Amino acid sequence: MIISTINQGLLWAILGLGIFMTFRILNFPDMTTEGSFPLGGAVAVTLIVHGVDPLIATLAAFLAGCLAGLATGLLYVNGKIPTLLAGILVMTSSNSIMLMVMGQANLGMLGYPRLQSIGVSLIAVVLVVCLMIFFLNTEIGQAFIATGDNPDMATSFGINTGHMELLGLILSNGIIALSGALVCQNDGYADVSKGIGVIVIGLAAIIIGEVFFSNVSMLERLITIVIGSIFYQFLILGVITVGLNTNYFKLFSAIILAICLMIPTLREKFFKGVKLNASRH
Repeated sequence: MIISTINQGLLWAILGLGIFMTFRILNFPDMTTEGSFPLGGAVAVTLIVHGVDPLIATLAAFLAGCLAGLATGLLYVNGKIPTLLAGILVMTSSNSIMLMVMGQANLGMLGYPRLQSIGVSLIAVVLVVCLMIFFLNTEIGQAFIATGDNPDMATSFGINTGHMELLGLILSNGIIALSGALVCQNDGYADVSKGIGVIVIGLAAIIIGEVFFSNVSMLERLITIVIGSIFYQFLILGVITVGLNTNYFKLFSAIILAICLMIPTLREKFFKGVKLNASRH
């Protein structure tokens, strides 16, 4: 059970890493996540069922996610549609695309080869983290970070912020779709409704990592997302262990995320109170 939970944490950590690129670096929420995640699973499972090698199918899923991110980026950057609305539009349309890809609402892969082991999950996480660090340390990557930090200043330095935002959405959703492909292979099936609420899981991994670790380097921040994802899966395991109704997972996820989001504020108020009492004495 522990190995399985760690494996799940690693797979979902890739989702958190993808969300991190838009939510933390570019500073906006991207609802495309709930479309690109199941889309990646649908593409990978469908290709595997039709005889394609699982590795190639997984790479194809990554590209499918990139296309979803591209669609959102074009609506946002070129169409001037707000990010949230652009993401919702692509997320909604992804449902129909998945039905066209799979030909049905869900597709099992019993008896078919798949990428399914904790070793594969660990390799995938390490590879994604290394590639993200490599990208973020390039000239383009630094321009990408600058765009999120201060768009106006980035523009004054000649950076095309629109192109950076478009690039961020493409890469982010490619990574998210990769997570979807690996999760679906691990679960043994793809489903059009598999993306509902996944953004909460990804955000939980990011927030939990930030709550316990602060003032860290970019590499360490990415590692904290992985740790946060594994910790979150153990929280879910705890929910199962104590016998709570598993039908309410989404509610438990939202509560856990809300608590984690409030911890920094509560911590700050606590220390202010302590300092205030100390000054009075």
